[in-house]
Amino acid sequence: MNYARLFQRRRFLQYGALFLASNVITACGGTQTTTTTTPDGQELDSVTFGTNWYAQAEHGGFYQAIAEGIYEKYGLDVKIEMGGPQVNGTQLLMGGAIDFYMGSGADALQAVEENIPKVTVAAIFQKDPQVLIAHPDQGIETIEDLEGKPIYVSASANTTYWPLLKSQHGLTDEQKRPYNFSIGPFLADESAVQQGYLSSEPHTIEKEAGFEPQVLLLADYGYTPYSTTIETRQDLIDSNPDLVQRFVDASIEGWNSYLENPAPANELIKAANPEMTDELLDYGLTKIKEYELITSGDAATKGIGIMTDERWQAFFDSMVEAGVYDADTDYQKAFTLQFVNKDS
Repeated sequence: MNYARLFQRRRFLQYGALFLASNVITACGGTQTTTTTTPDGQELDSVTFGTNWYAQAEHGGFYQAIAEGIYEKYGLDVKIEMGGPQVNGTQLLMGGAIDFYMGSGADALQAVEENIPKVTVAAIFQKDPQVLIAHPDQGIETIEDLEGKPIYVSASANTTYWPLLKSQHGLTDEQKRPYNFSIGPFLADESAVQQGYLSSEPHTIEKEAGFEPQVLLLADYGYTPYSTTIETRQDLIDSNPDLVQRFVDASIEGWNSYLENPAPANELIKAANPEMTDELLDYGLTKIKEYELITSGDAATKGIGIMTDERWQAFFDSMVEAGVYDADTDYQKAFTLQFVNKDS
């Protein structure tokens, strides 16, 4: 497991320099829609979608929409560009190199504070997969049971979930230990706790240490940003809302299909990322379903992709109270409900 890569996946982007660079690119390019023609003469709008990491189960619905011809049914020829440790997805989006990007609610609000005009148009995950991991048989059942425990967290936690855990659950900075993306310190101390990603570190610990760790999903304890979101540029929304709508609708259909039968997408995922195994794909999808990352909350009754202003505001307010965002930030610039909630 490359823990440095995991860190880079989860850290916040450095928006200021990014925006200056992307302005230059955008000024030279602008929003353009190209088309391709299928062998039977059907014209498709060409779209590039950037993911936030190498292909994996958390991206399955997007690959399923390609594998099952769902994007094509919606008049789209979609190419997926994988993320990685050296890939800055927001810069690619703002520069016009990609048309849509897999983002997160926390990132989107940070972008508003940095005046970056990217907009979230749908939310695939109702819960963020960030977790804290503890040893079994230590009497840890909830966040409150972590009082006094040493907790290994990365620097990025200071601008995301850590201030909220302090504000709402009484954790203290004295408990923090620097996380160096190795499970070694965690394994050496049964009282220790460490950060992780639901589908990554728990699996690694179980495989390498031979025990199933206690996992606390932070989404169940007040850290409630939308995750695996679909983001695009405001100028694309303004110039071609029909294209945005078709991409959102097809992606949601792809996710519904993936949850029913993941095999077609998994073949594309393994082809794109040869390090991905059937075991890891099965584990990832199992955890997605077990913790209802996609189907909980409003999505349980109103379908995949749904967002609400109330949910965005509640998360924003909690992070303002925790000192992460400025209370004067216009949180509504981070998203639009124009393309989701059609049956609400």
